[in-house]
Amino acid sequence: MPNRYALRREQAQSWTIVDVFTGQPAVLKQRVLVGMSTRDADDMVVRMNVLDIKRREKADRKS
Repeated sequence: MPNRYALRREQAQSWTIVDVFTGQPAVLKQRVLVGMSTRDADDMVVRMNVLDIKRREKADRKS
């Protein structure tokens, strides 16, 4: 299953989490995930992909 979220470097030490399905910056709790530090972006993209995979697997089981 492909990851839904990826990192895009905007400037030195500034990252955006991108929804690879839409090409748009990801939004979490009404916050657009742009201008993040390397560490925060790395951690968040892993968490978001894990949650998305779990959500899609759950949806597949219901189908």
